[in-house]
Amino acid sequence: MELLTRFTFVSACLFAEWAVTFIAVANCSISPSEMNGDSALKLPSAVIPVSQKSTLGSFYSLSLSSTFPEDLEVNEYCTELLRIYGQRYVTFANCLVTYARPVRVCQNCYTGFNSLEDIYKNISFDKSAPGNVSCHDSLMRSDRLMLLYTLFIKLDEIWTSAECKQCLNEDQDALSNDTLYFMATLNQSLSCFEQYQRNHTELCKDCKTSYKRLNEVYGRMEKNQMLCIDLEDAMNMTQHLWSKNFRCLLPREETVPVIAVSSFMLFLPIIFYLSSFLHSEQKKRKLIHPKRVKSSSSLMNIQDKFS
Repeated sequence: MELLTRFTFVSACLFAEWAVTFIAVANCSISPSEMNGDSALKLPSAVIPVSQKSTLGSFYSLSLSSTFPEDLEVNEYCTELLRIYGQRYVTFANCLVTYARPVRVCQNCYTGFNSLEDIYKNISFDKSAPGNVSCHDSLMRSDRLMLLYTLFIKLDEIWTSAECKQCLNEDQDALSNDTLYFMATLNQSLSCFEQYQRNHTELCKDCKTSYKRLNEVYGRMEKNQMLCIDLEDAMNMTQHLWSKNFRCLLPREETVPVIAVSSFMLFLPIIFYLSSFLHSEQKKRKLIHPKRVKSSSSLMNIQDKFS
């Protein structure tokens, strides 16, 4: 009896294993086009249909990085430079977006640009590369896309277009003294605006001096080509507040000579025609005077004859 029980138990286990194997094979034999939505969802992700198993089996077992020779691989040193480049690129790009409006990119992002430029130069010129390693060849020129070069050039174009270098010192590692002076003068005007913003009449009167000095500083920096996008945007916003929001006026000194010259040119035709008229009248009198004299003498001769 005990022997019969063991035999039955073993038979049941074998049958169960056979059933499971049969079901798995049956499921795998169904093509994807024959499965409905529910069946497709029940298919295990690791199972490959039999119709595609022969063609995709080699692909799923393929590891591209392990098939290339070692001399074509990017070594650890260049990989580390690539990682640093990615981090600094993201940092600088985030800084540009953060300070896009109002524009403050030059005064807040020059550190990020310098760091990105340094790592780009390290890759481009193989600075401090150990041995005969050339990260420039493996990272810059290994494909037609040249992704690292393209990405840097795009950001460099933005930095150049903003003319941020004109607001920095010679070493490009800090704001210039002229930029700091302009920002201090700007803050004085904005503080005055804030103090009298509820009384525009008093604002136009009491803030006129600081606003005029700000315009003088800006004009001098513009003449010397010392402006960047930060200062230009700040000045545009300040002028908009002064003229549009507060409706204040600031007569410029250079308008006085312009008005004088314009007035002179306006009255010049009147002066010309008036002088011409007076001159013609005087000439006319001179021409008439001898005729009168001659007629008077003739009349006297006639009278003498009759007498």
